[in-house]
Amino acid sequence: MKIMKRVLITSRSFGEVDPRPMGLLRENGFELVKREQTGLLSEEDFIRLIPAYDALIIGADRLTPRVMDAARRLKLVCKHGTGLDNIDLDAAKAHQIKVTNVPAVNADAVADITMALMLDVSRKVSCAAAKVKSGHWERYIGKDICHKKLGIIGLGTIGQKVAQRAKGFDMHVNAYDPFISAAPENLDFVHLMPFDRLIEESEIITIHVPLTDATRGMISNEQMERMREEAILINTARGGIVDEDALYRHLVRGHLGGAGLDVTEKEPPVGSPLLTLDNVTIIPHIASYSKEALNRVSMICAQNIINLFAGNPLQYVCC
Repeated sequence: MKIMKRVLITSRSFGEVDPRPMGLLRENGFELVKREQTGLLSEEDFIRLIPAYDALIIGADRLTPRVMDAARRLKLVCKHGTGLDNIDLDAAKAHQIKVTNVPAVNADAVADITMALMLDVSRKVSCAAAKVKSGHWERYIGKDICHKKLGIIGLGTIGQKVAQRAKGFDMHVNAYDPFISAAPENLDFVHLMPFDRLIEESEIITIHVPLTDATRGMISNEQMERMREEAILINTARGGIVDEDALYRHLVRGHLGGAGLDVTEKEPPVGSPLLTLDNVTIIPHIASYSKEALNRVSMICAQNIINLFAGNPLQYVCC
């Protein structure tokens, strides 16, 4: 008798907007268990759950060496998204567990949110809307984003899509990326420059790099000191890249003009002083949460699981 393969789903957004990814797995003989509780799994709960599963679709839960030690049947981990900073890849390799992610598929959604945050902070949209809902009819004077100097940190797929959108706003687009020597041909309007110069010249700075040892604290007090007066900082990449204590200090003293954050070092940012500032917009890590992007990511994860156990090639293998 053939034993049914079991899939643990800890990503709350997997299959949420469309039943097809779940249906595809079930049609191919997989038993699915989706964790419905809010909040991240503790390491001990993960250790208790994981031994019974052959594949895992993971969101932001931390997949540690101890969890993988307990994962006796696990053959594949599908990250339901791009960032891999919550998965110990060295431990996965040691246990011969394949790991995939889904890069670039959600790039349009993240680029859209990046532009939304630029507009929101520059024109004080969220602040003004909150005042209206509380019964106060106050007019706020914001700033245009058109013709501003935009600095993009990281000119990968998302950074490139932000650049394309920024061109439509007649922004002057500069970028820093240590891994490329020239902008792609379709982005001939983008000027590459050194990191320090980009920090000093940009009126709006947006971050599109992964969280690594090299990028942790990349935007620290030192960089903020060199930023232009009233510069706006946007982060839709990862919490930990920006020193949030330093950001708060520079916003309070009026050196920086505002910040738009989809990500924070602690999520949710309970108790963060940034929540008290009118010139800061924080949203709950939803940059990739469009219906279109979520469904594409979910379908790729489902197909990778099917492919692994059918002996077919996988997409976006990380280890």
